[in-house]
Amino acid sequence: MLTASVSVLCVEAVLGAIALFVQEQTYENAGLPHHPMAVLLLIVAAPFLAVAGAVLGALLSVGLVMPVLVVAAWLGRRLSGEAWRWVPATAAAVTTPPALAAAVLAETGLLPGLGLWLVTTAALTATALVARRLLLPDRPRLSGGVMFGRVVLYGTLAVVTAVTLAGIGLFAGIGYEPPRLSAERVTGTWSDGRGGTLVLTPDGTATATGVETFADDFIDPVMRECTSTGTWEYDPGNGPWAQEVAVSADNCPTVTWEIFGTPEHPKLFVHIGDPDSWDLYILQRRDHAWLADSTIRSRTTA
Repeated sequence: MLTASVSVLCVEAVLGAIALFVQEQTYENAGLPHHPMAVLLLIVAAPFLAVAGAVLGALLSVGLVMPVLVVAAWLGRRLSGEAWRWVPATAAAVTTPPALAAAVLAETGLLPGLGLWLVTTAALTATALVARRLLLPDRPRLSGGVMFGRVVLYGTLAVVTAVTLAGIGLFAGIGYEPPRLSAERVTGTWSDGRGGTLVLTPDGTATATGVETFADDFIDPVMRECTSTGTWEYDPGNGPWAQEVAVSADNCPTVTWEIFGTPEHPKLFVHIGDPDSWDLYILQRRDHAWLADSTIRSRTTA
């Protein structure tokens, strides 16, 4: 039972990671790069992560899955109905307190909290029902190895299906894309929310006032303010992610701004230091009423 439970929990963890990845792709993001070294480190750490996952799965199996089966069996004997019918209800009762606590601590809304509860309940229910298969007297006895093999087989099919559906969905356009701008839409006043402004006029003139610029140093990017006049040019590139706004001003380094945000609230950004640090310097359109909000953060770590 422990082998079956841990195996199912591991499969569910992979499916959950795929779902979270797809969800993240739907949020507004700057398309931050992933360094090849990070991928290599993940591959090297994979065995250790697998061991840690197995240990965590064993703890969850002993602390949650098996108690759910015991309570469901007791309810089945005491009340009318098959024991398996009480597994979902028992799992729902067990997951309610932690899901509620997580929703309160994370200050999420009602729907996200309800979604978290439903997902955890479904995961615990599925694991408990698979493990219960070994308790049924009218079924052929299966060893832990056989159960592990079956879970791996069906789990692999589930993961392949999930990856395929995720790929189809992202290819179909459910993922986030930066807004498609133009030279006319780039024209205007952009602000960092702390006094720095960049004014881009239709005739190609760029006026920077207190805009931060950063030295091309991955370890210690030195920041200084730029106040000058120069020129700008919008490059549409070959797609939304390739758009750039090049600004060249006297006595200031040439800066190539990238674009993200939404069609209603576009943003310009540059990386601060190493792009893998995910530290951004962001300008937002000042000619929108929403920019008056004092909570705007112009420099953020994604």
